[in-house]
Parts: sequence; C-alpha cells; structure tokens
Amino acid sequence: MNINISQSVAILVDGNNIERSIQDLSKNKTSLINFDTLVPKLLGNRGLNRLVYFREGKNISQKLSERLHHFFHGSVRPCHKSADIPLSIKATQLASKVDTIIIMSGDSDYIELVRHLKSEGVRVEIAAIEETTSGLLVEEADYFHSVTDEDWFNVQPKKRQHRPIAKKKVSKVKSPQK
Repeated sequence: MNINISQSVAILVDGNNIERSIQDLSKNKTSLINFDTLVPKLLGNRGLNRLVYFREGKNISQKLSERLHHFFHGSVRPCHKSADIPLSIKATQLASKVDTIIIMSGDSDYIELVRHLKSEGVRVEIAAIEETTSGLLVEEADYFHSVTDEDWFNVQPKKRQHRPIAKKKVSKVKSPQK
C-alpha cells in the first residue's frame, strides 16, 4: 500500500538564536545556516508554504534576503528586540493556513507557543542545535530535527586588495600679492 501525504509547511527561523547556537558550537563567529541543504532536509516530500527569517537588528544581509526570496520565496523580517514575539504572532496567523510549523530555535520561550499551536491542530516541529536546545521544548514538540555541522558553512572573510596609491601632483599655488 502506497500512501501519499500532502502537507503544507511553514518554516519560521529565530535567526539570532540559531546563529548564536551554531557559532558557539563551531567556535567560529562566521558560521551560518546553509538553507540550500537544510530546507529540503526539513521538508522531505512536503510542500513549503512559506519561510520567514526573523532577526534582531537592522543590519540584515541583503544577499541572504535575496537568496531566501529567490530559492524559497522566503522573507526576512527585522525585529526591534528579540524574535520571540514577532515569530509567535506570525505562527498564530499561519496556524489555520498550514499543516505543520517548523520553528528553528532551541529557545524555551517558545514552549507556550508550541502548546498553543498544537491545541489548534497544527503539527509543530523544532529544528535546532541539540546541545543548545531546551529539553522541555523538544518534549512539547511533535518532532525534533537536529541541526548538525552538515547544515552550516563558514564564511571566508574577503581579503583586502592593496592597490598602489597614485601620487598626486602637487601644484604650487601662488600666494596673493599684497
């Protein structure tokens, strides 16, 4: 017997939390999520309804924003403080539109959100670094995806090119006559 399961999935990313966890584990402050490999791994054979990346601060990489939009029709949402409240609001707005919500964060602040979403009939999955994820959050979720070193990459800093400085011609300026 072959059963096809059709699920619509939303992935909500607490960017600061997941990046900090990856960087702490990798001991490299330039380690970032590799969405190109991680998103297909999280979805399996399910359909992506939307991907929203929440990040504290205004300096969000334009390149990341363009990549998420181009490959996943995703969006990046800057947050005034932490992503907890904006992510929770978006999750409750999406609860009636998707079958599953994957929260990319290991933060225990999301325990009540997980409980609420499940009470609304939504399957809730957590994707995070196992070593930095709240055990209570994992227990509340329907499924836990362990984000491993295969799911991130290290950004190589750009090398500065040293260009020779052209010597400027100094022209002698006559001082005004008195």
